[in-house]
This record gives sequence, structure tokens and C-alpha cells, in this order.
Amino acid sequence: MTSVPPHRARPPHPGGHVPPSALSLVGQARRGLREAAVLTAPPDRYAAAHLAALRAAAGVLAARAHATDPRSRRRRPTSAWVLLTAVAPELGEWAAFFAAGAGKRAAAEAGVDRAVTAREADDLVRDVETFVALVETTLGLLPGPALAAAAG
Repeated sequence: MTSVPPHRARPPHPGGHVPPSALSLVGQARRGLREAAVLTAPPDRYAAAHLAALRAAAGVLAARAHATDPRSRRRRPTSAWVLLTAVAPELGEWAAFFAAGAGKRAAAEAGVDRAVTAREADDLVRDVETFVALVETTLGLLPGPALAAAAG
């Protein structure tokens, strides 16, 4: 996965302040990721990791979403992954990746033992680790590559 260079990414929130709701969601994502890492059944691990990614995405939405026109509330529901692409286009590839795995997560949550392999679950846990770190960087919670290079 690639992302937009930090100098082209939109600021996390006006004034650099990250709303408490966004911080809470990212914290929940981190905790969910730690839980996923220790689960032994691949479907459980996969579902927990995917849910952690969804919570991280919700953190970005909480930080960047703006009040919408009341008429837009009448539209049919939109997935968090579609909304993430709209408010954070630099995370669009990640949104597409996780949207594509939503069916597997649903099957895993439904108890379909063969929904995912151990390798798929392990790979997803690693991918979500990367995604959550990217979300934290995007929200200004971790220094980005440009800041890390300047500090080093």
C-alpha cells in the first residue's frame, strides 16, 4: 500500500486539534489490534483485525467529517470505507483493500470456519498494524516520515 506524501496530505483537523472521539476510536483500534494478535482461531483473528481497521477509519472520520447538508442525510447509507475515501483520499487504497475484505469478515463473524486461513488472518493483522500507524500519523498523533527525517 502506498499513501500520499505527507506534504500533500490534508491536515488532520483545523488547528491541529484531534477531537476526543477520534482519539478514543484510534485507542479502541489499537486495543482491538492487540486482541486480534493473541486470538488463536483464524476467523476470530481476522474479524478482530478487520474491526480494528474499521475503528481506525472511524477515528479519521470523526476528526475530518463536517456537518452535512440535511438533505444528504436522506441518501442511502454509505460504508465507512466509502466515506473514508471521501474525507481522506490519501487513504483510498487502504479503504478499497478493507472494503474488499468485509465479506470475509462477515463470514468469519458468522462462524464459517473455512472463511479465512491462518495466513490470511496473520497477513491482515500485519496490514492493520500498518494502517493504524498510518492513521495515527495522518491525525498528527505520530510524527510522519518528513518529521522523523528532520528529527534524525
